[in-house]
Amino acid sequence: MKFGIVGATGMVGREIIDILENKDLPIKKLYFSASKNSVGKEIFFRKRKYQIISIQDLFLKRPNLVLFSAGSLISKKWAPLFAKKGSIVIDNSSAWRMDPDKKLIVPEINSSSIEKKDKIIANPNCSTIQLVMILYPLHMEYHISRVVISTYQSVTGTGKKAVDQLNKEKDKLFFSKKVYPHPIYGNVLPQCDSFLDNNYTIEEIKLIEETKKIINDKNISITATAVRVPVIGGHSECVNITFKKKPDINHIYKILSKKRGIIILDFPKENIYPTPIFSHKKDDVFVGRIREDFSCINSLNLWIVADNLRKGSATNAVQISEYLIDKNYI
Repeated sequence: MKFGIVGATGMVGREIIDILENKDLPIKKLYFSASKNSVGKEIFFRKRKYQIISIQDLFLKRPNLVLFSAGSLISKKWAPLFAKKGSIVIDNSSAWRMDPDKKLIVPEINSSSIEKKDKIIANPNCSTIQLVMILYPLHMEYHISRVVISTYQSVTGTGKKAVDQLNKEKDKLFFSKKVYPHPIYGNVLPQCDSFLDNNYTIEEIKLIEETKKIINDKNISITATAVRVPVIGGHSECVNITFKKKPDINHIYKILSKKRGIIILDFPKENIYPTPIFSHKKDDVFVGRIREDFSCINSLNLWIVADNLRKGSATNAVQISEYLIDKNYI
């Protein structure tokens, strides 16, 4: 199998490479592609040097599987070209997520919907992945009617320039290439991505629409407020869920504890609950603070945390790759 990574030098691309170091995938040839500024530079993988090539050169290699993590503009231009040549593309951008003809995949939930004919597969938004990992098994049992989401999202979700802004502000150094409209160090911004005409941000709409698509239920009422916090690594979410029937908290624990990829950390009196620092470099989704919402019938609150560069991006993409290989779709 010929395996390619587009955007290999970015934050998600490097995380994919780190994950692959510990995977035993049947890769015969591995190619790393990045922007013009990186072409010719080297990446070490399993103590071997690989030279970074352009996406044009990668295209000529005709890889069997390509993981795209270079933004929606690159994906819209190149993913169809790779697919037409026979490559399977797993795309980490927003380019194809809401395309009705493309699958939006979280392997623990809907990998079985992938067919051999699918040549472009969308990786969901980072904050969506950790959310649906918890919502889906609960929806199967109790049928969700409404979800209220408040996120606390790491600057790594914006990229390296956002991390640079945070660090420069922390060190009180001048930094002209700011990506946020206000200081992020020591601050909280109720804005993730740009505002739309309805005064929701793009990130909030992603959470709403992608969740419905993955769970495959357009009737769930969902609202969201996405917030950027001065944290490097790890998204957190406060989630209020209303069900169509009364949930049993003990049963909720049993449902979630049996699901692959979910770890419950919920001993609040001992100060044990998920935090972004704890989730760093881990591939699971962590949930805690599970409790009844006394203000609303059939409702509960919970707290979800995951490393947005791992399960929220790179890990999920690699897991999709493993599924495709296991099914002999490649």
